[in-house]
Formats: sequence, structure tokens, C-alpha cells
Amino acid sequence: MTQQIVLAMCSFALALFGTLLLSALSLVVARSGTCSRSFRYETEARALTLLKGWLSPKQRACYERFRYFDVTGSDTGTRYRIHHGTQTNIEELSGTGHHVCKWCFVPDGDLVAGDVMLAQKIALETNERGALAVAHRSFVSSGPRRF
Repeated sequence: MTQQIVLAMCSFALALFGTLLLSALSLVVARSGTCSRSFRYETEARALTLLKGWLSPKQRACYERFRYFDVTGSDTGTRYRIHHGTQTNIEELSGTGHHVCKWCFVPDGDLVAGDVMLAQKIALETNERGALAVAHRSFVSSGPRRF
């Protein structure tokens, strides 16, 4: 009987030690970002699937080949090129297709690129003036760089 009690106590101690060890290992993995990176990757994949579903066949083909697509502003008919990314990723294009300037506006929150680009597309195609009213504009040099 004494032997059974000692054995039960040892089993309990080993189980407790194993639980503590697994908890410590989980904490190390969480702090290393492995879990969050995996979640972020899945989120990015879902967002890109959603974005592609909203693109026209021409926009989708362009995005898959060059990682950008063009949209037409709802108010002025201006053409914009939305590049893959989350910041300063919108180029305004002239009638001849030359770069005029860059625009930056993003929705609130820590969103992945696909979600940001979809929000930018919808904003420019439905409320161009409103989107540009809150956007930051930066100019692009029109000629080659001189050193």
C-alpha cells in the first residue's frame, strides 16, 4: 500500500512537471512569434483571395503578373495604380500613363496588404474626392535622377 502511494505521488509529480514543461515551451513559442506569424500568413492569404474576388479579370491578370492593378476614380475619371502594399502604394497616372504623384491613405487598424488595397480600390471607385481629402500626397520626380 505504501508503495502504491509513493508511485501515485511520483506519477502526479511527473505529470505536473510535464505540464509545466509544456507551458514553458508554449510561452517560448508564443514569444518567438511563430504562432502569430502563422496566423498573419493565413490572414494575408484570405485577404488576397478576397481582393482578387473583387478585381475585374483584367485587374486580376495585371495584379498576378505585376503586383499592381489600375482603378478609375469615381469623380474625376483619373486613373490610379494600386501597388501591393499598405503605405504610399497608390500612383496617380496622367492621361498618357506617366506617374504624376503618389497617394497614401489607409483604413484604421493593423490590416494586411490585401485588405488595405481592397479598401483603397473601393474608396477610389466610389468616393474618390473623400478618399483624397484624407490622403497624403507626395510628388514623384518626372525625370531621371542626377547624382
